Order: sequence, then structure tokens, then C-alpha cells
Amino acid sequence: MSQRPPSPRERYRVQTAEEAKRIASRQLAEGGPGAISLNAIAKEMGLTGPALYRYFASRDELLAELVTDAYNDLADVFQAAAEQEGAHSPRARLHALAEAYRRWALAQPHRYQLLFASSAGSGQLAPERTIPAAHRTMTFLFDTLVKLMSASPTTIEPQAALDRQLEQWAERRLGPKVQGLVARHGLLFWTRLHGLLSLELLGHFSVMGIDPTLLYAAEVDALIGGEETPRRPKKR
Repeated sequence: MSQRPPSPRERYRVQTAEEAKRIASRQLAEGGPGAISLNAIAKEMGLTGPALYRYFASRDELLAELVTDAYNDLADVFQAAAEQEGAHSPRARLHALAEAYRRWALAQPHRYQLLFASSAGSGQLAPERTIPAAHRTMTFLFDTLVKLMSASPTTIEPQAALDRQLEQWAERRLGPKVQGLVARHGLLFWTRLHGLLSLELLGHFSVMGIDPTLLYAAEVDALIGGEETPRRPKKR
């Protein structure tokens, strides 16, 4: 049975919500999460504050929408990178994912900072939506690490307490195939790249006279290891 087309009222509701999110995204880009204001959005749209609250019950609900959209956009970028490298080795795919992560962060720093430099992206807001979207991005990394670490012996020393915590987290979010060592390697991979990207976005490397493209490539090489010679990311 085919679904009935949305009514004019339903289409208007979707269009209004999308317009509000576009304005909120601009506020985010101009002043960070703290600049997002439902009242300012309503005024720009020619609505009253209470009218906009029919679409978003609170500012946190609007933030959760922006977080979910950003995570899904990043996951789409990862999916495209993973599919492009699908026939190549896990190392080549990890390099592609790392490069895609940096390109996305540099192209959309306001969304990157919303996810990873504010509490909004931590899963505290609307966890039933934001956490699945966040872990959709992580799936591409961990699936590739599972393949890499099953084919190559690891030099990571077990740390029982930490690995047990990470394994429990991974089992809840990513499934039982992600064991403790894989979970630890994946988390370290993400946090180290996040540290570099955060410093780059804040301009620290430019002041130091260091090319962040070269530094990022060196860190990716160190994290992935192996004999394979990776492709270098293009400079901005």
C-alpha cells in the first residue's frame, strides 16, 4: 500500500522547522552554540516566540536536531570514503576515513565544534536520537579496525580494567565483534586526530610555523602503521 502524500499543513510544518534549523546553523557559525536563540530565530522568521515553540519545545531540542543532522552528515562522508576504498586494504580505508574526517572538519568547523568541542554533541541531548547518529560515524572506523587487527598482530599491551570498560561500551553501541583492544585502538585513533584538528582550527600550528597537513599525515601514519605507503592528503 502506498503512503498518502503529506498534507499542506504537514509540508508547511517541515518547511518551517527546516528554515529554523538553517537560521540556527548560521547563528552557530557566527557565534558558536551559545549564539543560538529561539526568540531571535522566531523574529527573523516573522513568528512569535510561542509559535516557534510548537516546532521545537526548547532550545535544547533544536540543538539536538542540529547535532543529529551533523553526525549523519559526517557519517555520509565516511560512508562515501569507505565505499571508495572498499576494494583496497583496511589501511587504505583508514587513511581515507582520516582524510575525510579532516576535510569535513575544515569545511564545516562550526558543526565540528558543535559535536566535539561542546557538551551538546556528547549524547546528553535527546540521546535516543543523537547517540545512534554518533555511533553511525564510529561504525566505519571500528569495522575497518576489526579487519585490520584480525589480519595483523597487535603490539598494544592489554590493560584489563580499561579494555573491559571499552568492550562493554562497544558491545552496547557497536556490537560484540568489537573487542577491548580494538575499542581502545579506535578510541585512541579518534582522540588523537581530534586533538590535532582542534588545535588546527584554533590556529595554533599556523602561529608555530608548522604545516598542519604534514603533521596530520604523520600522525595518521603513526596510528595506522604497517608497510603500506598511504596517499597523502591534499593541502587546503
